[in-house]
Amino acid sequence: MSQSTSAAGIDVDADALFRLRHYLHRRDAGPLPTGARPGSFAGRRRGNGIEIVDVRLFSEGDDIRHVDAATTARTGKTHVRTYRDERERTTLLLADLRPSMLWGTRRRLRSVAAAEALALAGWQASEAGGRTGLLTISADEPVFVAPRARDRGMADVAGGLARAHRQALAAAAAGALADAPLTGALEQALDLAPTGSTLVLATGLDSPGSDFDDILAAIRQRFTLLVLLIRDAFERDRPTGSYPFALLSGPARWARLQPSARGSVPDPRLERLQGLGIAARFVDADAEPERLAEAVGGLHVTG
Repeated sequence: MSQSTSAAGIDVDADALFRLRHYLHRRDAGPLPTGARPGSFAGRRRGNGIEIVDVRLFSEGDDIRHVDAATTARTGKTHVRTYRDERERTTLLLADLRPSMLWGTRRRLRSVAAAEALALAGWQASEAGGRTGLLTISADEPVFVAPRARDRGMADVAGGLARAHRQALAAAAAGALADAPLTGALEQALDLAPTGSTLVLATGLDSPGSDFDDILAAIRQRFTLLVLLIRDAFERDRPTGSYPFALLSGPARWARLQPSARGSVPDPRLERLQGLGIAARFVDADAEPERLAEAVGGLHVTG
């Protein structure tokens, strides 16, 4: 790893994310199919395909050649067409880097674990022939990486995750410590992702928003949604004892923690998602890369 010892687990390193492809257990992962028909396309394809799957607002990184003149003239805002080869599938990675994700007690921050888990999901999709893109969620401006295929697409995703994480840490250091509802970013994903895409969200599901269930219902009508619930060791098995804590204002306080009953009490986050028909599973923030790959592969990401 190119990360220093002091930065390991705190920073997101693009080169390290790129190398995570070697941890994929493809015999267990159920790789992403490249089309609706069985089999895959062996040769290298050029161009953007001929199937128009969506018309959406222009975002940084879009090809100006794909501007839809009619929609742009009608709305007064620049729109672009999204093309797709009939055999190609798109995966949009959604990285929750809000302030509530910027903490951890073992090995890495929850936000770093989210970035690594999404990189593994992206590699799983990319190596199966699909296109992979990124949308980040933080107190700073979101980072959007338009979906692209093969190593170039994953290089853009890795760089976008690293850049967005640095921005999130800087915003928190400057005092931006309140979470915006998760629903705002999910609504943005509805506008950016081509219909039929797979959305993979890595989050701790803090502050989801009052209309969270309604947004998920809208997403399910157009996309496949998979959720990676990032869980710190403290959440999984909190230690007994008294611990100091500080709020955004006021003096430090102490809290007495009782032994965790998580083993016998279902987690309400997982129950909520499963009740809405969303595929989800926990990803432990302190897991080794091999275990992260197993958790991601266990979702059977499909396009």
